[in-house]
Amino acid sequence: MVSPDATCNVVRWLSIVGIGEDGLDGLSAQARNLVAGAALVVGGARHLEHAAALITGERLAWPSPLHLAFDQIAACRGQSVVVLASGDPFNYGVGKQLMQRFDAAEMLCVPQPSAFSLAAARLGWPLQDVAQVTLHGRALEGIIRHLAPGARILALAWDGSTAAKLAALLTSRHMGRSRLTVLEAIGGPQERVRCADADGFALSDIHPLTTIAVEVIAEPDAPVIPLTSGLADDLFEHDGQLTKRDVRAVTLSALAPRPGELLWDVGLGSGSVAIEWLLRHGSLRAIGIEARQDRADRAMRNALALGAPDLKVVVGRASALPAGLEPPDAIFIGGGISEEGVFESAWSRLKPGGRLVANVISLEGESRLIDLFGRHGGELVRIAVSRIEPVGRMHGWRQAMPVTQWRVNKP
Repeated sequence: MVSPDATCNVVRWLSIVGIGEDGLDGLSAQARNLVAGAALVVGGARHLEHAAALITGERLAWPSPLHLAFDQIAACRGQSVVVLASGDPFNYGVGKQLMQRFDAAEMLCVPQPSAFSLAAARLGWPLQDVAQVTLHGRALEGIIRHLAPGARILALAWDGSTAAKLAALLTSRHMGRSRLTVLEAIGGPQERVRCADADGFALSDIHPLTTIAVEVIAEPDAPVIPLTSGLADDLFEHDGQLTKRDVRAVTLSALAPRPGELLWDVGLGSGSVAIEWLLRHGSLRAIGIEARQDRADRAMRNALALGAPDLKVVVGRASALPAGLEPPDAIFIGGGISEEGVFESAWSRLKPGGRLVANVISLEGESRLIDLFGRHGGELVRIAVSRIEPVGRMHGWRQAMPVTQWRVNKP
C-alpha cells in the first residue's frame, strides 16, 4: 500500500483519457492538453483516429493480447503517456488491466460517461436500479442470472449480432415478449436507437458498438433463477450424482461464500454446488475437479443453462490435483473423501482460515469424517430430509438417505 506522503511525491506520468463516439468534441481542455503533450498515445485504432488531430507523439495501437503493450508503456515511465479508452476506463474498461501492472499513484484518469450511463440517460432509467452486464468477449449465458420478471438490464454487446442472439435466448426461455432497445454508437454522430420485442426481433445492420437495454417480461412457466440457495433439482441435468436441493442449501450456508472468493468443488458431479456458489455474487469464482469427462461436460452444460458460464473444470483425480491451481478460500468435497489422498491433497492447498465442507452418505464415508473430525476439529452435522409420498389413497413420510456433513476451518 502506498503511503499518503509517497503518493504526493509520485509523478503521474500515465494518463487514461476516456473518449466517446463524439471524439474530440467531448474532450475537456485538460484531456486535450494531455493527449497533445504525450510522448506516446496508446489506444484502439478507432480511438487513435478520433484523436488524430491532437496527437504529436508516437502512436501505438493495442496488440492482441492487450498486455503485450504494457512493456512498451513501462519503458516510457517518467515521460508523458496517454492511454485512450472508451468512456469510463474503470467501468468494464482497460483501467483494471493497467492497475494490475502500474500503481494508481502513477496514473491520472480523465473519464467520460460510460456506455451504461449514456444508455440510462437516453431511456430515463435510474442506473442504480439496473443490472449492468458485459457480453463483450464473454458467454451470452452470463445474462441468464439477471432474467427475472420486471428486470431492467443494460448489456454491452460483443458485436452487431449480439442483439439477435440475445432475443433468441429470451424467446427460448419463454420471455419472448421482453422489450429490447438497441442503442448503437451512442453519443456520436452515428447514434441510432431502435426497439423490438424478443420474439419478433428483425433489426438488421446493427452497429458493432452497441448497448442493449432489456425490459424482461416472463411467461408464468419461464425458468427464472431465484436468489436463494437450493435450486430445484430438476433444473440440473444429472446421472444421479447430484447434491439434492435441501442438502445443497445447507451446504452453501456452511461454505459461507464471501465476495471475491474461490471455491474448489472436489468431485464435481453435476456441478450444482459450484454453480450455486457462482450465482451468489458476480465476483465469486469456482473450479470443479471431476475424474470423469462425461460428468465434467454435463456440469458445464448445467453452468451455461443456469447463467454461471465462468465455472472452470479440471478433469482428473482429486488425489492428484494440478500444481498450478490457485489456492482456494473454500473447498467442497461431495464425493470421494474416503479415497486415499483426496482430503490431504485438498487440505494442503486450502488457504489458512479457509473453510472445508464434506458430505457423505455411506458408513465408510462417515467413519472417515469421524476420524478427520477427531484430528482436525470442526463440527459434524447429520442432515435428514423426509418428503410426503402417496401410500395407497393416503400419504406418508419417506425419508431420504441421511447425509453426514463435516465443516472445518483451517488454522
